[in-house]
Amino acid sequence: MKLGVFMSDYRSGSDVIERLQADKLGIILVGNGVYHAAAKENGGASSVLSKQAAFYVLAEDLESRGFTAANIDSRVKVVTYGDVVDLIFNDYEKIIWI
Repeated sequence: MKLGVFMSDYRSGSDVIERLQADKLGIILVGNGVYHAAAKENGGASSVLSKQAAFYVLAEDLESRGFTAANIDSRVKVVTYGDVVDLIFNDYEKIIWI
């Protein structure tokens, strides 16, 4: 199964991410979830980024919180709303929101 996960919170949801299993997993960081792409926990990256997955961050949400593409982890791809629509319809069979 190809599973796309919208993650909109920074403080919760990491435990759910750890339990997810999919043939192809994509994590789309939106809302306050964008902090996973830019925040440094204990001198390193967010623990969410340790999951084997493709990571995306919504550019509009990133910029509205004062970050730029230069601030994010290199494993995360910056995407627009149009790109998110393409991911939903072309790349992932199932979508969930955390």
